[in-house]
Amino acid sequence: MSVSDVSTALDQTVCAPLPVLGRDVHVPLVTGGEVTYAALDYAASAPALQRVWDDVAAYAPYYASVHRGAGYLSQLSTDRFEQSRAVVADFLGCRPDDQVIFTRSTTDSLNLLASVIPDGTRVYVFETEHHASLLPWRDGDVSYLPAPRTPQQAVATLENALADRAATSTASAADCGPALVCVTGASNVTGELWPVWELAAVARAHGARIVLDAAQLAPHHPVDIAALDVDYVAFSGHKLYAPFGSGVLAGRADWLRSAEPYLAGGGASKRVARRAGGGVDVEWHTSAARHEAGSPNVIGAYAIASACRALTEAGFDALVAREQKLVDQVMASLKRIPQVKVVSLFGDDSPRVGVISFVVDGWNSSHFAAALSAEYGIGVRDGLFCAHPLVRILLGSDPDELGECGAPEAEPGERSLNAVRVSFGAGTPDEHVERFLHAVAELVREGAKWNYHTEDGRCVPVS
Repeated sequence: MSVSDVSTALDQTVCAPLPVLGRDVHVPLVTGGEVTYAALDYAASAPALQRVWDDVAAYAPYYASVHRGAGYLSQLSTDRFEQSRAVVADFLGCRPDDQVIFTRSTTDSLNLLASVIPDGTRVYVFETEHHASLLPWRDGDVSYLPAPRTPQQAVATLENALADRAATSTASAADCGPALVCVTGASNVTGELWPVWELAAVARAHGARIVLDAAQLAPHHPVDIAALDVDYVAFSGHKLYAPFGSGVLAGRADWLRSAEPYLAGGGASKRVARRAGGGVDVEWHTSAARHEAGSPNVIGAYAIASACRALTEAGFDALVAREQKLVDQVMASLKRIPQVKVVSLFGDDSPRVGVISFVVDGWNSSHFAAALSAEYGIGVRDGLFCAHPLVRILLGSDPDELGECGAPEAEPGERSLNAVRVSFGAGTPDEHVERFLHAVAELVREGAKWNYHTEDGRCVPVS
């Protein structure tokens, strides 16, 4: 194979989207006719990979209970469930002693971790986090760090906070109690990559642990627990091209083993005996089963493992390269429209995954998103993206203001108090991005072709 052949083959690999469900779905337009739906809301829920769906369909006839049954299908399902755990551990680069626990979502994973941290643990979390990372620690000793405007400032802010903790403690720096840092890998609002390795190094230097919210990072970039030197990783299946309400918490086992189970029930208990005088004594599992009480979501775990295999086999280098081309295309095109402002913490040129939020002068964001859907068949997200403080900081409004996650009660044309988010990934065809960019330019230039009004807090076409 010649050099030119290699280059052509690589370019084809980079440019080919992975097959996903829904790629041929047609939706009606208010202006008449139908169009292939352009799913550009990957940051909320990515479409399932066709490979994942096929794997689940092939396994479904063999689905049965796990860890309890003597029958062939139960034994097979148990084997598939535990194999899925091993696949996820490999996908995340887990250390030999790490545990992989299947949960419902990133939110569930971080709430689980919040329930097992030792008493007296100080938690540090940036106020710019998604609510899944921001809220689970409220019942403990938590420090909310101010929004950084550069990656270097994020590192310095954490360094100062951890140094202050040691300085104000009556104990030595090594004995001032456990600490945990919670940080995102990629923002669900701006897509910007956070300096995870550098933040982990700071945490390590001060004897703190760190948990990585990889919900937006894992579908777009490889995540390696050992290489990043983080203690825990949380992510969701529905953002990793795997549906069925599943998630993962992976990381160091000691806190997980020593804490009370997240849920009490069958599966988490190793031995239950009647106590003299009444009641029961319980011996809990020390494995991942300790926090997986009840009948587990076997299909969900299997789907996550299938997605991990599919992304690994596709090659993250090729996936990242293709996505970066789309990011560059969207950013360059939006910058050419004066009425459009892309929002970012670290600057428009900061590295990011395929998640971009923006506002449009003269448009309420709910109106703009509604027009994209109704007139062009394009699905995006508008609102505060379950990261209210961050979006309010980016838009220059009051970060302390309580607001709804959906659209405000505003009519089309009124000033927007939220943003529009376009997001894409491994399954996004070039045509969908091109149609989105054409639609944005046309809406800004010519306005909406249809009339819209606010109904139940959302902007919708007038029927």
